[in-house]
Amino acid sequence: MKGRFDLIISDIDGCLGPERHGPVDADGLARVSAWNRRSIGAGGPAVTLCSGRPQPYAEAICRVIANDAAPIVCEMGVWLYDPRDNRYIIDPAITPGDMETVRACTAWIRHDLAPRGFVMQPGKTASISLWHADTDFLMKHIPAIRDRVAAEGWNFRIGHTVAWVNLELAHVSKGSGIDRLTRMMNTPRGRLAGIGDTMGDMAIRERVAFFACPANADPGLKAHADFVATREEIEGVLEILEVIGREP
Repeated sequence: MKGRFDLIISDIDGCLGPERHGPVDADGLARVSAWNRRSIGAGGPAVTLCSGRPQPYAEAICRVIANDAAPIVCEMGVWLYDPRDNRYIIDPAITPGDMETVRACTAWIRHDLAPRGFVMQPGKTASISLWHADTDFLMKHIPAIRDRVAAEGWNFRIGHTVAWVNLELAHVSKGSGIDRLTRMMNTPRGRLAGIGDTMGDMAIRERVAFFACPANADPGLKAHADFVATREEIEGVLEILEVIGREP
């Protein structure tokens, strides 16, 4: 089962799990786990992860899908978790000054935004993800958040997913995390496949030889895909794995 690829780098939300809150498809994850066990055991590619999710959540998904062969990228590149020897590796480019920026911004959010219903995703170390029960209200605040970040000189990149606004250190990203991962594994671009669903996953697209999307992906990202599944989320991922398994 060696085939064309050594690693398949997949996003979590919108791919292996639902984009919005709700139960994960445990049966689907079990099927990905079975695929990984067969593939890794036969010397083939491992499905690994690249996600904005906090490290503990991403590690849990890593364990569920039976990836014990390759590091995962967590918290938009802040962390790599290596299941081969249970190592947690923070990006060495993150400085004490960066951590002070995160603390200062967190204090502002708690003082000014939390009373209005904004919630910070727990478990993050060097980035901030904001949620609100009213998603439209949350997204309308992006310009004001940008203005405050610029006024304070905080070194953040600001983006959003379907239900979250993300403040991330400008020099740390999914892309920098994948670069660290592939250096650790000594895996060239030509031996990498990727799976994503939002424009933030262009960082995966740009670093792999074959890129695929589930049917629910952003149309803008689908335009850059080598293959688009007919099914959504994890069912689409399983369809993509079938296609990759047929690659010579």
